[in-house]
Amino acid sequence: MAKNRLSESVSASTSVPNTEKSKSVYFPNLNGVRFIAAFSVLVHHIEQAKAAFGLPNLYSNHIIKHAGKQGVGLFFVLSGFLITYLLLSEKSKNNSINIKNFYVRRVLRIWPIYYIIVLLGTLVLPHFKLFYWQSAAEVLSNAEAFWPRLSLLMMILPNLSFIFYELPYLCSQTWSIGVEEQFYYLWPWLIRANSWKSRLGIIAIFILGTASIFLIYFFFFTNNTIDELPKYVFFFFSQFRIMMMVMGGIGAYLVFTKHSILAFLFQRKVQFVVYGILLTIIISGYEFKGINLELLSVFFCYFIVNVAVNPQSIINLEQSVVSYLGKISYGLYIYHIAINVAIMNLLQPYQQTWSLGVYNLVMYGLTIGLTIAVASLSFHFLEQKLLALKVKFSH
Repeated sequence: MAKNRLSESVSASTSVPNTEKSKSVYFPNLNGVRFIAAFSVLVHHIEQAKAAFGLPNLYSNHIIKHAGKQGVGLFFVLSGFLITYLLLSEKSKNNSINIKNFYVRRVLRIWPIYYIIVLLGTLVLPHFKLFYWQSAAEVLSNAEAFWPRLSLLMMILPNLSFIFYELPYLCSQTWSIGVEEQFYYLWPWLIRANSWKSRLGIIAIFILGTASIFLIYFFFFTNNTIDELPKYVFFFFSQFRIMMMVMGGIGAYLVFTKHSILAFLFQRKVQFVVYGILLTIIISGYEFKGINLELLSVFFCYFIVNVAVNPQSIINLEQSVVSYLGKISYGLYIYHIAINVAIMNLLQPYQQTWSLGVYNLVMYGLTIGLTIAVASLSFHFLEQKLLALKVKFSH
């Protein structure tokens, strides 16, 4: 009886989408979360570019310096949360998961503008003075690495390309797309499996496949020696942030099962304490060496679950402008680097004549404004049309 009352309490304190009546699942506030993540990365890269151009900048400020990886981390946790919830919902409804349909939906969402920026960033834009970036020119000038790098990019393994050959700056942000894609290669199979024996087998196959590709490129397409292998393996795992997405998956499981712990976690006083700790970590710049991003992912997961399903959430991101910018956040993330480089090259003649305040105002305004414009056009004329096709492959 006490258990029933607790279950009723949890149900009353959560607002979970009804997947029985609709094929689509919508959680409030998550577009706002996407916006926060994208904007964090955008500001980080703008200040990074200012530093590269020799301009006064805030890149050395720990909040700005860490904003990029924290923004990407927030994306990872959010992705793990949404994908896991959808997979759990499909398995509950159909007693299985249609893997083919899952991958078709991911292809329609991710591949088109991924390939657009990869091809533009490696083959087209570097030939225009407007998009000149010294380190990118140096990376692309390495003819020996050109085809191996491009092959990894075309196989959507940009994180491996990043490790072995560096990425051209105009598409350097795509490394995180590779990490997400590799998570997708593994996760739906694990959710669909009904035994731990099957799951362990799937994990073993995934590890062997990843290791094979890694070692083939290391030994046959680079000039590295065997002594350097541990360094590259460590670098790979430092970028392969699968645990952040797994943490999002744990949050989805708690929501999907309406776990009793949510009643405690959703209390207003708990929210104030948790958010207070998170803000303290971010503002102080303190890092927990070795586990910093994994620890932050716990806080990010708490934040996402709260704003998504807690009617008593102390944070409300359901504002029209914020929601729209979150909706086009993939485009904001993909296009902003190329646009920022173009704007900074365009404004280079005025760096010495304008005051720092005027320069920053114009540079930030043009970069953000044009990024929003390009992302919006991309969303309405390309992405949205492809997203409409996803309905045919819904569960």
